[in-house]
Amino acid sequence: DTCMVDVARFFLEFVQEESCGKCVPCRVGTKRMLEILDRICGGEGELADIDRLVALGNQIKETSLCGLGQTAPNPVLSTIRHFRHEYEAHILEKHCEAGVCPSLVRAPCQSACPAHVDVPGFVSLVGEKRYAEALRLHRERNPFAAVCARVCFHTCEDKCRRTSLDDSVAVRSVKRHMVEQEITVQLPEVHENAENAKRKIAVVGAGPAGLSCAYFLARLGYKPTVFEAEPRPGGMLVQTIPAYRLPREELAREVRMIENLGVDIQTNKKLGTDFTLASLKDDGYEAAFIAVGSPHGICLDIPGKDANNVTEAINFLREYNLRGSAKVGKKVVVIGGGNAAIDAARTALRLGAEDVTVVYRRTRGEMPAYAEEIEEAQHEGVVMKTLVSPVEIVVDKGTAKGLKCRPMKLGVFDSSGRRRPEDADQGDFVMDADQIIMACGQTLNCGELCRDIELATVRDKRLKVDPLSGQTSVPWVFAGGDAATGPASVIDAVAGGERAAVGIDAYLTGEEHAFWREQRRVDVDYDPDADPVPYPRESLNTLAVERRRNNFNEVEIPWNEAVAVRQAKRCLRCDYGK
Repeated sequence: DTCMVDVARFFLEFVQEESCGKCVPCRVGTKRMLEILDRICGGEGELADIDRLVALGNQIKETSLCGLGQTAPNPVLSTIRHFRHEYEAHILEKHCEAGVCPSLVRAPCQSACPAHVDVPGFVSLVGEKRYAEALRLHRERNPFAAVCARVCFHTCEDKCRRTSLDDSVAVRSVKRHMVEQEITVQLPEVHENAENAKRKIAVVGAGPAGLSCAYFLARLGYKPTVFEAEPRPGGMLVQTIPAYRLPREELAREVRMIENLGVDIQTNKKLGTDFTLASLKDDGYEAAFIAVGSPHGICLDIPGKDANNVTEAINFLREYNLRGSAKVGKKVVVIGGGNAAIDAARTALRLGAEDVTVVYRRTRGEMPAYAEEIEEAQHEGVVMKTLVSPVEIVVDKGTAKGLKCRPMKLGVFDSSGRRRPEDADQGDFVMDADQIIMACGQTLNCGELCRDIELATVRDKRLKVDPLSGQTSVPWVFAGGDAATGPASVIDAVAGGERAAVGIDAYLTGEEHAFWREQRRVDVDYDPDADPVPYPRESLNTLAVERRRNNFNEVEIPWNEAVAVRQAKRCLRCDYGK
């Protein structure tokens, strides 16, 4: 919610008001710094402005005569030191992530979306029942409309200005109605290019990042080849997200749409086993995009973790979703508080577990899983045991029989902004269990996959990339999704794939041709002087628990047209006139 560039600008405005003017460095120097910050916040800055601010700031600190001038540049220098990426986003992407700088924000919801989908545009088109146009507009920036209508974590709703009146527009639910109206998938605008079609581009990984990159490359006339290690494309969407959240046919329809653009998807082709980056280069590929996801789960390092009925959530979900062979006990304990933990718990119930408990060391409010998923899990019978930390798996003859836990309390805040769990000194206790599933995070060692070509990595083994283009330390290799960001959301992966597609095109041709980034005004009826409609926010209906607890039928039920249109009309059209 806070733009650090705007914070620095605010401090310099204050300095200008308070400066006595007796020394030039303070009075004039800070004014020049303020002018530069005004340019950056107005979308007119250049990269050299950052270095100018640093040079000016240091000079003003050294030459001012009083404490005001000597400390005035500190907010600017510290925000550049710690939040340089925000300055670069303002300058290079003309984007204010916090949605604060008016010149860089068309609508807060659109600014909050990592893929920059025209949210007010497609929502207002749904309000006029122009579903095909709405879907076409959505696919300008995100090919996975049906997927995101079900599993997106909707940051657009968090930034919705309608909250100043009552509650946010239910954007994801409006999107769900929009995609339900499509009978035949419509292909997006494509700029055919004979020269581009001849160039060989490899995309490694058919998850949301890889498929999105291929989608946008295809729209520029390229014919990329996607290599997927698993037997089905979709990445973590198909491997770990259960069908009751994301029906497989909905994902398959959008994958087929991407294939129909000329994208060649080859399954059962694993990087490091069936091919290498060097072999791709030898085969004539001019660029490669690494989007291999975070396929490995992290196990908690506690005694007993190697027992034969202890598994990791990602492996458990993958075994069922891809092979239908996951084994489940009667009394299941899931360790963790993220979406993988909740997905594993609800899947275990559907596979026949009688008693499923999720153990988390912080409170329910601090669980990173989506709130609605936690609520639905509880409705289905999953027990949430919070402020409890596992300390040991009780093992008998190689088999886990229970989980020893320690009650916790919340202490001081840690680096993540959450309060650190501390021992509550209430004594340990044991929970009976015949299966323990660990959902403690995901990881990937990209260095192992790319042994033949040395790519720079960061501390947690992610690939080091240019944040704007996805380019790695090897110019012809790009990366995105979890391979570059670490475990993140579907919409973050889509955004990373799009950035890399633009970067690859610029690398191959010397310039950008991303025509979909041009903002297009949506022609809909709207009266800015009219009062906002008084309709409340509504939620999707769900299947009754007894109709879903023992199967993988989709839980959410889409709205009818009347409800969807009514909800869409709640949009305040913050983009009006822009």
